[in-house]
Amino acid sequence: MAKARTQVQEKLKFVDFVIEVVDARLPLSSRNPMLEKIIGTKPRLLILNKADLAENTAEWLQFFGHALAVNSKEQITSKRVLKAAKLLLADKIARNSERGIQNTVLRTMVIGIPNSGKSTLLNTLAGKSSAKTGNKAGVTRAQQWIRSNKELEIIDTPGILWPRFEDQKVGLKLALTGAIKDDIYPQDDVAIFGLEFFLQNYPERLEKLYGQLPGNSEEAIPDYIVGLTAKLGFRDAYERFYTRFITDVRNGKLGKFCLDRIEDLDSDDADN
Repeated sequence: MAKARTQVQEKLKFVDFVIEVVDARLPLSSRNPMLEKIIGTKPRLLILNKADLAENTAEWLQFFGHALAVNSKEQITSKRVLKAAKLLLADKIARNSERGIQNTVLRTMVIGIPNSGKSTLLNTLAGKSSAKTGNKAGVTRAQQWIRSNKELEIIDTPGILWPRFEDQKVGLKLALTGAIKDDIYPQDDVAIFGLEFFLQNYPERLEKLYGQLPGNSEEAIPDYIVGLTAKLGFRDAYERFYTRFITDVRNGKLGKFCLDRIEDLDSDDADN
């Protein structure tokens, strides 16, 4: 974290704005709580990526303000990001226009936790015709820029910022969506968390995919896992069911979902 933070702070002075990429399925939990201090007053465009896998995205867009919901694999994303960036930096573009600069080149860096789709977004923005533009005046020789198009340049290797979470539920959310390594949390804990979430919010999806639902006893979830493990042909290899369920969640076989809720956000955590 310290190395990544230093990396970002060093490069921050060379960009006009920051693109922060979060997972639209957990728009709060996939944000780094330290990012506010690191970025400071630098303009920020929040990208809710994997919007094709998420629910309630419109509510989050309204909540965050300068935000954009995308599927970073789509080529149209590049044009949408540029349009949003121009809106975010409209004052800068207007000032340059008054000075006779008609084509303002906007410079940015992309920040996001693992598996948020940061790399995919970078590749989409760069496109097949991307090229490193070399050194810029006032920029150290080590800095390299990737040109997305004539109006947007991205500084490369911005570093990866990991989220710091004290709430174990946040950790389980990140684990369920694959944002942190699978060996950090026991798979049974992650699977049980996911089963309880879908049972509470989307029981019909569980029934449709697996053909049954748990009962109402205190042992309902354990019995449900035992039953599904056997039904899927895994006998008593429960870890195989855990892997299967977590994979099904990540691949969207249980439909669109959002693990975070706006009402769970404390007013002190509000952004933008």
